[in-house]
Amino acid sequence: MCAVIVRRDTYAEAGATAEIAMELQTGTVLKESNADLKLPMASTTKIMTAIIIAEDCNLDEVITVPDAAVGVEGSSIYLKKDEEISVKDLLYGLMLRSGNDAATALAIHHSGSIEKFVEVMNERAEKMGAKNTHFKNPSGLPDNEHYTTARDLCGIARYAMKNQTFKEVVSTRNYKGDFRSYANKNKMLYNYEGANGVKTGYTVKAGRCLVTSAERDGMDVVCVVLNCPDMYERSGYILNDCFNGYKLVKIDENDVFMSDKVLCKPQKLSYFVVKKQDNLDFRINSVKNLKKICAGDLVAELQIFGQNGLLFSENLYSIVDRNN
Repeated sequence: MCAVIVRRDTYAEAGATAEIAMELQTGTVLKESNADLKLPMASTTKIMTAIIIAEDCNLDEVITVPDAAVGVEGSSIYLKKDEEISVKDLLYGLMLRSGNDAATALAIHHSGSIEKFVEVMNERAEKMGAKNTHFKNPSGLPDNEHYTTARDLCGIARYAMKNQTFKEVVSTRNYKGDFRSYANKNKMLYNYEGANGVKTGYTVKAGRCLVTSAERDGMDVVCVVLNCPDMYERSGYILNDCFNGYKLVKIDENDVFMSDKVLCKPQKLSYFVVKKQDNLDFRINSVKNLKKICAGDLVAELQIFGQNGLLFSENLYSIVDRNN
């Protein structure tokens, strides 16, 4: 697979009206510009629609297409009245072909009406911390009250990409279902090394929008560009900068450290992001005056420093008993 060829021309340097890139696990912001500007987001809206369906619905259920989902404005998978189709095939049609009719059918299946589904979308957005986002429909059709920010949309996409069903859908290039088959029209999956999702979008009002997730060397970066004339090239440029400049460091719950001759380890898996050129300084600060130690006791704090100071800290717990 070949990486996107990135030219440092006007589009690549000028970028989008708003853009951001975050590391997926930690949410660390690696690059941003106008990330809190409220903007329309076109069909990248469907990320929220899809994660709700993936979390709440039985994908194997076969439903009958409602009248309201036939002949919906915009991009379509051409659903027919009273057609039978699985929720799974609708979900793939939503994300691979950007079917607005699929969005309508799924919304009605989930909530009984578009209006009630939109209420769920806004409730989930708030729970995800997307405070500057408001949905009016499940597809991304233009509406003055339908908007997000690059930061909010990136947070929604990060949340969604941690769901294995959602990730499987948006990383699929070609899908063959029981009722429908689709080819994914997201060019990043074909042209950018490590790309594994998520969604394109376009309306005249929103311009070209793209949310991309890509993984290299164990680090996954989610990138959002809104109103970007050359969305694929700009996204590749941002992702290349992130992968060239940063790496993800993992502190495993089974990593063993030594504190005052006591073997100890953290209680959970943790991650942090560091610039590739940073030299890391590991320090272990022991808890004072522990005369008797039992396995599981807090005995120290692990601190990791980079060039600009403290990057990470975590408590360490004894894995042995010791009597002083």
